[in-house]
Amino acid sequence: MNTNKHQVRFALLLAVFCALGPFTVDMYLSSFPEIMNFFDTKASLVQASLTSALLGLSLGQIIIGPLSDVHGRRKPLLFSMILFLISSIGCAISPNVEVFVVLRFIQGFSASAGLVIARAIVRDQYEGVELTKFFALLTTITSVTPLLSPLAGSAVISFTSWVGVFVFTGIVGIFLTIMTVWNVKETLPIEKRVSSDFKELVKNYKTLLQDRKFMGYGLASGILFGGCFAYISGSPFIYQNIYGVSPQMFSILFALNGISLMLGAQLVKRLAERTTPHQIFMIGLVASLISSIGVLIVVLAHGPLAALVISLFLSNVALGMVGPISFTLAIESQGHIAGSASALLGIMPFLLGSITSPLVGVAGEYSAIPLGVIIFLTSLLAIIFNVVLIKDNKPLSASNLES
Repeated sequence: MNTNKHQVRFALLLAVFCALGPFTVDMYLSSFPEIMNFFDTKASLVQASLTSALLGLSLGQIIIGPLSDVHGRRKPLLFSMILFLISSIGCAISPNVEVFVVLRFIQGFSASAGLVIARAIVRDQYEGVELTKFFALLTTITSVTPLLSPLAGSAVISFTSWVGVFVFTGIVGIFLTIMTVWNVKETLPIEKRVSSDFKELVKNYKTLLQDRKFMGYGLASGILFGGCFAYISGSPFIYQNIYGVSPQMFSILFALNGISLMLGAQLVKRLAERTTPHQIFMIGLVASLISSIGVLIVVLAHGPLAALVISLFLSNVALGMVGPISFTLAIESQGHIAGSASALLGIMPFLLGSITSPLVGVAGEYSAIPLGVIIFLTSLLAIIFNVVLIKDNKPLSASNLES
């Protein structure tokens, strides 16, 4: 019981760090018109601040992940949280939109440390079935973030201006800095750290890119999340323009994403002690393909809203299964460079999502067919990546599973 309580507390702490990225991206979205008026600028420049934050989140993982393999987890995390605090306050007092866009990049860059280092810490602490179960627990907790961050942003601007959003993230930065000092212990011993030689770091990434299993699991999960990004990009228009739902109903339907992801992660925890990680992974891929076919049929037939919602819900449940288990399978054999591995796994969904998101609107805002096609193709590609790249279907830590 005490061990379970400790795991939950530990997962909650790491989940807060993981949630920093989504909070950084989502909290201020409802403030866009106010920010545009405040800086007397164009909407495109305000939207550029979102792009710069996402770019920072992606590049930050690539840089901070390897740094944590060299210097340990705690120091890079502490430095990043202090930088996040400073950049958040900087955003709040920005003199013009150009400075605001630059500071948003720095804010996203520093926030990425929470995600990439938290995952590396999990790999440092757990292996085998325990790694699978703990990451499923972490995924369950962090699945709530997409539901809370827009609500938190709306709550803040209901009694203050857009500046209050960044003051709030600054307060979060203070809290996480204190948590890093008091509660985050170093999990990567000096003898397990890698060389700080730049060529060595590049070699680590090259090794990961040439690892068929690692890339197979990473790409399969990444491309499925790419389909999810297409859904996020297209769902406001599909639900509201095609099916005529209200903004309030759209919020409820969108909130189902978090519930479905949590359900998928819970299924992983239940199955972890009954079957192998790869078999769970395959169950998720097959479920994703079947549900994606359902989505495609509904949009081609212009089916009812309920049918589309149910099909998308099941698709996200499958995604909730594939996400944690693919991370476990990909990173388990990369303990010596877990930071670099976590970084590469972390940016794949962003990179693949940047490709799928614009495609969902190719037929206009009154057609859902591109969404159905994208979700089906991403599910099919995930299975293809599995077949082509992952030839050995044995669990990566058979000894752990047998014990």
